[in-house]
Amino acid sequence: MGDDSSINLEKGRYRARSSTDQTDIAAAQALRARCFGLMEDIDALDDRSTHVLIEEVATGALVCCYRLLALRGSELRESYSAQYYELSALQDYEGLLMELGRFCICPERRDPDILRLAWAAMTDFVDRQDVQLLFGCSSFAGVDTEAYLDAFAMLRARHLGPKRWLPRVKAPDVFRFAARLRRRPDARKAMLRMPPLLRTYLMMGGWVSDHAVVDHQMNTLHVFTGVEIGSIPAARKRLLRALV
Repeated sequence: MGDDSSINLEKGRYRARSSTDQTDIAAAQALRARCFGLMEDIDALDDRSTHVLIEEVATGALVCCYRLLALRGSELRESYSAQYYELSALQDYEGLLMELGRFCICPERRDPDILRLAWAAMTDFVDRQDVQLLFGCSSFAGVDTEAYLDAFAMLRARHLGPKRWLPRVKAPDVFRFAARLRRRPDARKAMLRMPPLLRTYLMMGGWVSDHAVVDHQMNTLHVFTGVEIGSIPAARKRLLRALV
């Protein structure tokens, strides 16, 4: 498996590996731009992050990527999420935090093993780094809040973060779903509209901010999402680690 800062994992048709190589970063940036509908997707955090690439073993094709950035509470203002959320409540969080960012899967790929391997690799990395809190922005496609009311009602009813850690509003355009929604969620509709990445966070006991940011540049709605590693259900941890 290599040292504590590397990922090298193979399962079935796919392999996961970490890299800080500029050629690999450029490949990840190209896939991100394609998935997010941008001309390019490059920022200063790319050079500070560990990039994880999921590739098809037979062809070497890049099918999924994401980046990981380890931070202490006092460094949270340097994270991608801090551009959109006021995170001072988390500055006193004890232990190492890690931001998961720019997660995307090639649109033509529908194999659930890709997502499973991505999370297995991340779980192994988090374990070896002794990360205490995994966090990031979980995105809904488009900026039409009406399309996701049951999903947001479900988040409000079951998945709001602890008040002591909740981010405050910073972005100029937000949907304050926790304050505005009083509807009882339709569980089936909610889960159908819940993004796959966020659904996985929630299955691990993850929590979200009480508002969503309306990001017109990326054409998404996103919520701050946190997973306290010590709170992940034991059965879920066993499933994730079974692939390692």
